[in-house]
Amino acid sequence: MAAISREEVAHLARLSRLAVTEEELDMFAGQLDVILQAVAQVGEVAAADIPPTSHSVPLTNVFREDVVTPCLTPEEALSGAPDAEDQRFRVPRILTEDVAS
Repeated sequence: MAAISREEVAHLARLSRLAVTEEELDMFAGQLDVILQAVAQVGEVAAADIPPTSHSVPLTNVFREDVVTPCLTPEEALSGAPDAEDQRFRVPRILTEDVAS
């Protein structure tokens, strides 16, 4: 596998809108080359008889069943609000433009 060039690093930096110095181009080229070599080594080890996995251990569903429990009434929820209207919290407008409903 060919090493990543300074020009490729500069191109990636431009695409990412990153300002990098000439010294950083050299440093990043070396670092990215090491990373790409490590990824290539992993690709060499991967065998066709080993299925791809997203996790090293099996996952189980951790969700609980929905259970209806008592909760606040709208009046209780709004009792401490500085201002309420139509069973909703009323807050100051923060948008300056007109928004179509």
